[in-house]
This record gives sequence, C-alpha cells and structure tokens, in this order.
Amino acid sequence: MYAKRPSTRSVMVTLVTCLATACSSSAPPASNVTAGAEVASATKPIAATDEPPTVAQAVAQAARVEAPRAKIVPHAMEEHGKIRTDNYFWLKERENPEVISYLEHENAYYEAVMEPTEELQKTLFDEIVGRIKKDDNSVPYRRDGYYYYSRVVEGGEYPIHCRKQGSLDAAEEVMLDGNALAAGHDFFALRGLAVSPGKDILVYGVDTVGRRFYTLHFKNLTTGEILPDTIPDVTPNMVWANDNRTLFYAKQDPDTLRRYRIYRHVLGTDTAKDTLVYEEPDETFSSFVYKTRSKKYVMIGSFQTLSSEIRYLDADNPSSEPKVLQPRQRDHEYQADHYGDYFYIRTDHEAKNGRLMKTPVSQTTLEHWQEIIPHREDVFLTGFELFKDHMVVTERRAGLPHLRVIKQSTGAEHYLDFGESAYQASLSANFDFDTNVLRYRYTSMTTPPSVFDYDLDSGKKTLLKQDEVLGGFDSADYVTERLSAAARDGKQIPVSIVYRKGLRKDGSQPLLLSAYGSYGATIDPRFSAARLSLLDRGVVFAVAHVRGGQILGRHWYEDGKLQKKKNTFNDFIDVGEYLIAQNYTRSERLYAIGGSAGGLLMGAIVNMRPDLFHGVIAHVPFVDVMSTMLDPDIPLTAGEWDEWGDPRKKEDYDYMLSYSPYDNVEAKDYPHLLVTTGLHDSQVQYWEPAKWVAKLRAHKTDSNRLLLHTNMDAGHGGATGRFKRHHETARDYAFVLDLAGISK
Repeated sequence: MYAKRPSTRSVMVTLVTCLATACSSSAPPASNVTAGAEVASATKPIAATDEPPTVAQAVAQAARVEAPRAKIVPHAMEEHGKIRTDNYFWLKERENPEVISYLEHENAYYEAVMEPTEELQKTLFDEIVGRIKKDDNSVPYRRDGYYYYSRVVEGGEYPIHCRKQGSLDAAEEVMLDGNALAAGHDFFALRGLAVSPGKDILVYGVDTVGRRFYTLHFKNLTTGEILPDTIPDVTPNMVWANDNRTLFYAKQDPDTLRRYRIYRHVLGTDTAKDTLVYEEPDETFSSFVYKTRSKKYVMIGSFQTLSSEIRYLDADNPSSEPKVLQPRQRDHEYQADHYGDYFYIRTDHEAKNGRLMKTPVSQTTLEHWQEIIPHREDVFLTGFELFKDHMVVTERRAGLPHLRVIKQSTGAEHYLDFGESAYQASLSANFDFDTNVLRYRYTSMTTPPSVFDYDLDSGKKTLLKQDEVLGGFDSADYVTERLSAAARDGKQIPVSIVYRKGLRKDGSQPLLLSAYGSYGATIDPRFSAARLSLLDRGVVFAVAHVRGGQILGRHWYEDGKLQKKKNTFNDFIDVGEYLIAQNYTRSERLYAIGGSAGGLLMGAIVNMRPDLFHGVIAHVPFVDVMSTMLDPDIPLTAGEWDEWGDPRKKEDYDYMLSYSPYDNVEAKDYPHLLVTTGLHDSQVQYWEPAKWVAKLRAHKTDSNRLLLHTNMDAGHGGATGRFKRHHETARDYAFVLDLAGISK
C-alpha cells in the first residue's frame, strides 16, 4: 500500500513555507494567468480581519497574485543511450508534505481564477440536479424467487438496495442503505453486492478512500446482523459457490494493483487463513472470477491485452481443483459460458472480429471446438447470453450495436429493430435462465435511458421505464446526427453529434468534442440530462469515434495502438477540422474533453495542434507515458505493454517518446487548459497531471488559463454521490461557457 496523506499540521507548516518562496527555487517569474479583466479577478484581495490569516487564506492570497510554480529538481533517466531529464520527478513523493502543499497551492489558484464563474457554476449545478428525480426506483429484476431493485430518496446521495420476495406486492426488505454506510466519509463507493444461493447472506465491498481497495462485509439478511467475517484490501469481484458458505474473490497486488490471486473464504473461518485457489504468475496478466449462467461452474479467468485463459471448477464442490478450459496462446482471446453439456465460447482464434463456438464439457481444448456462428468481416461479434430456449448474440455492424435472437431448437433468428440512426443498446439484468423474456437497455443522444422487456418468441417490446427528465424536457427540441469525417489517410471516422434544434451552421456555435480511443473501448452515443445545460446555451456536443476503439470492429482498435497510436490523435484533429469545414463551429469556438487514456489524447493534440482548439479539459490524464511504461512497479504498467508498447525495446521507446505529452511540451502557445486529478487515483497516478501542468507553466508562451484541480478525497472516478458529483460537471461546463463568452 502507499503511505497515508500527511497530517494537517505537517501540511500547514510546509504550505506556509512553500508560499513564502512561491513553491520554487529556480523557476522563472510567473506570467499573467489570463489577460485583462481575468487578471484583475485573480488579484482580488482577501478581506482584512482582526484575526491573522488562516493557512487557506494565505494560500488563496498568494494564488491570486501569482500562478504556482513547482520547484525544479533535475532527475536524469537514461534508456537506449538517451538521457531524459525530468525536472518534476519529485512530485511522485506522495509522503512529502511539500508535494501536498504544491497541490493545495494549485487548488487555491484554480479557485481564484474560477471565482468569477461561481454564480454560473451554481446556476448550472442547480439546473443539472433540478432535472433529476429526487425520489426514484430502478426497474425490479427477478432472481431466485426475489425481485431486486434500488431506490433513491430526496436528500440522499446513494441508492438504498432492496428486495421483495415472490411478488412486487410483498413487503419491502431493505438490504443496504448506501446513505447510512456513507455517513462521515468524503468518498464512498459500494460495489459487488452479491446474495448467496440460500438468499440469506449478502456480501458487499466498501471503499472510502478512492484507491479501489475494498473491504468485504457479510450481512445476514434474515437477522440483519453484520457477520464478523471481514476481508480487507481486495477487489469487489467475487462469486458464491453453491453451498451457501463459500465465497471466491479476487485480490490485487498492493503496489501494482494487478488482480492476480483468487481466494476461497468459508463463512465463520478466519479470513487471514483463506485458501489461495489460483495465483497468476505472469505479470502481464490479471485474474477475475465469475459464475456461469447455469450456476454449474465457477470460472477463473486470466487475461491481458492479446490473450486469455479460463479455468473452471464445480460450483457444487468448491474445494475441487480448477481445470484449464483452453491453455493460453499468444493472440488468442476467448470468453466462455455453460449450457447443457457444452461450454459456449466467443473466440478470436482465426477470426479477428470473433466467432461463436461450443465444445463438450468433457473435451474442452481447441481441437474439439465446433463452430456455431462463423467469422464475418463486416460484423464484430462482441458477446452472447444463453437462455433455456434462446441465445442472444450482441454484435456491432457499421458502428452500431445489434441484438440477434437465435432459437436454440431450430436455429431460426431475427434482429431487434431500434428505429434510430445512432444509439446505444445493451443487455441488462437477465438472471432468469428459464425465460423467454429479454431485458435490455436503450438510449440515444436525444432519448433518455430506457429499460425494455422483449418477448423472444413474439417480438413484442414493453417499455418498463424511461428515465424522467424534469424541467420540461422534450426530445423533439434536439437533433442528433451520425456524420463521417475523412481522416488524412482516407479512413472514414464516425462522428456522433447532438445540438438544440434551430442550429445555425455558420460556424458561430461553440462545440465540445469528446473522444477516448484506447483499449478497444467503444463510446456509443448516449443521453445525458446534464449535457442539456450546454445544448440549451447553444453549445454543440460531438463524439469522435477515433481509432483505438472498436466501434468499427477489431481492426479499428488495432489501427490505433502500439506503432499506430498516432492514428488516434490524427483522427481527432481531422474530425475537428471537418466540423469546422462543415460550419458546425470555428477554431476559436472549438473545445475538447477527454479523460484517462482520453486525457492522453488531449495531451497529444494540444502539443500537435494547439492552434485548433480554444480550450481543452483533460480529466485524470495519462500524459507521462514514457516514465510510467518504463516502471513496472507503477500500477497497471506491465499489463499494458501490448497496448502502448514496451519502451525497453528501442523501436517502441522511440515511437512512444515521439508523442508522450509530457515529454513533448515546448515553448509555444497552448489553448486554455483545465486539468483534473485525484490524490488517491489508482489508474493514473496524480503526479502525471501535476508534473504536466508544472512543465507547461514553465514553457508555455501564452497568457491563457492553465488550471490544475486535485480532488484530495477521491480517486480515478472523481467525486461520488448522485448530486455531489455534478459540482464537477458544473465546473467543466462553466470553464467552457466562460471561455465562449456565455455567462448565464
């Protein structure tokens, strides 16, 4: 584990010392934050009082006068005969109170510069939460004789998890109240709720730091008693065996955070003596556990970027030894479920876009696999769901998701019709194996999230719920389009776009362009009630489906990784230029936003084409690519060499160095930048954005805003709570709107 945050006293002492020296021993004088009235706002003094200023006031006063400057401590790193000097390497010292002081100083500076937008932020926040129903229920789903659902109540930030036995008219049983559990915590995450096969024991994971280390607790749902069994510092990935006493769970390495061990716990026994069932020896692989829909097998999966391996054991005999289904092979990924006498397998073996196979439980290796659905060049097979009489296959064709229904006995099939040109459709809670009703979710950029039941035999759709958007929302007031932008190499980049009806395509509208573009993750067009606050003020919102995702199939992913990673950045830039050419906006009205690996994208495009964007928001950005990927002790590094490259190899090193945002900061003008991070981030360590901002301050030649905000109580996902988190949304929107000259 990492060291805890220093005490408040130690932070205060160092903070005052840091402010007295402007947190810098050798940095050049700070330039103005922004021009004109913005500087005047930034130098607004704190009101005088008879009391000496608090540390917070001292920080704020100093921040209003001068932008923070991190001290320079050169740190040389040599690789392949090349030396890189990192002047801000010292910011990795989480235990160093001076690091905390610097982050607090940046926060105070951020507050000072954003102070003129406080009224706008409040207006936006009130609008956003005003569209959310204060009392609401999820759609109940049926599982093992109970109906499970969650509900939220006015004044509550977190769901209350409930169930009813046998009928929705039965008495409500409250399993967990998230609000009660969250009391007294600045950060709270509840994950992995799982009811035992006997329906009487609930296991759940709690994280109150944001580092994604959870403590598992057990509750007797009959008596309400919290059992003494407590399992600390693990993941929320766990499943029950069929004996109602045994739980399998995944544990991560305390330093690298790699999920590499699967343990078995028996209720009532000492958790410190839990049995290690499987340990993944390859540092590039991670492990997880799940249960087949038939409930017959507990499955232990190992995976990395290019290959996977699954073990299985009898859920009725949890102490049995796991057996390998198919030994791992380089460039072979597969997923497996169970039905009858067969394992069903989605595989990319000799099938880049995937095909569906089955194999007898008695003969599971590759040579026994039988093809059910062949590979298709124009269809990406993403998954499948097994039912007693049907199979539902999830596919992606022409960039859009499709649900394909196949009758098990006859092979007859059909597709669901969604009726829109751009949308997101996905399977929902389908726990009942013996049913002919499919539960799925649907949304588009103009359609709020909706839950449907679909009769697999008759084809009848039943809308169970569509999220209610308060405040007079009417989807007819908005327009969504699917566009196609030509990339510089001739590829056609899909673009999803939404705007308020009546848009003048004269280039005058602000446009916020978003993308991710890594790990094969697909960002489908979906609805956001919060986003209405932008659309209603004339801002156009667009998603660039750049290479590195899988919206157009596996080749789309492979064309945006490793030695082709720059395609991701070029695609985003080319989409921006396309939207300008089509008069949706112009350069001085174009904004960009991305997070995590999407933050890497933001870092790359501001180095490559800073003139194209007026402002950029980079959330928890992965920007120090070289240093991170050279350090296998940093969380998640070793498992991602097949995503980004292994810089221990010179060819990969040279290519990665050519785009790494931190390493390519130059003395030139940059757009306005808002950068965010979380002190406890387990995915992208806080020091990456902190170092990036520090280096940008020392090099950039413009007077544009450069803001770093560190959430000192959160991790990769930012603030928690269904209302509280929208303070961050309002901040982002205010940053863009203020730059666009929209003050109300």
